[in-house]
Amino acid sequence: MSDNAKRFHQLHQGPEVLVLPNAWDAASAALLSDAGAKAVATSSAAVAWARGYPDGDTVPVPVVLQVIAEAAKASKVPLTADIEGGYTDDLATLAETIRGVVGAGAVGINLEDGTRDPELHARKVETARKAATEAGVDLFINARTDVYLRGLAQGDAALAETLKRAELYRSAGASGIFVPGPNEAGLIGELVKGVALPVNVMSRGGVPKVPELQALGVRRLSSATGLFNAAFSALIKATEGFLRDGDPDALAAVGGGVPNLNKRFE
Repeated sequence: MSDNAKRFHQLHQGPEVLVLPNAWDAASAALLSDAGAKAVATSSAAVAWARGYPDGDTVPVPVVLQVIAEAAKASKVPLTADIEGGYTDDLATLAETIRGVVGAGAVGINLEDGTRDPELHARKVETARKAATEAGVDLFINARTDVYLRGLAQGDAALAETLKRAELYRSAGASGIFVPGPNEAGLIGELVKGVALPVNVMSRGGVPKVPELQALGVRRLSSATGLFNAAFSALIKATEGFLRDGDPDALAAVGGGVPNLNKRFE
């Protein structure tokens, strides 16, 4: 655990961007790590959808912890877990959840502010840091701020508010700052210059490719729900083709390339 935590922190020191794929179960975590990922994350939305819940702090914590444990066991690289807003605003309950997360094998978390008071979120970051330290894990706390994603401010005010929150969360013990939403190179560059921690951006249409992100100083690019969407888009197309044509050969062809997971999980 300590080696994985140390390695995960090192992956944010650059100069290369950490391209981080997001999994939703043991199989996806195994395949992503085997594909060459340097680390694997869980996606809270993908985890929720795969289990029949909507995204947004709705998945029961025991279910989340089980997914983290299964994904961490399946992955051959460090695993970080998206735990949304921590599934609670009660600090004692959050501390218990953090102990469960690190006990399940995660060496990092995403913790988002959403529409919450940033001062409350800072206290949650402090609580997560204290609980992880007491558990003996140097947890990488990726403090996510949703100013842009949720449209909490616009223009210069959005930039100022994001930078203010980033500093607040840094002072509270965050290891990195996640700013989903922006896709313009100029704005991303301003964020990197103004944030004193590694900056994480979310993969979405219009976001610069990795070489440009690296030049801007970005340290992490998350796939978010992108891989889940890609996988399930392929599932829909394969199902439609099979239902339409009933062709076993065609179905076998589109399913080629998946490794023997029985052997992988022995």
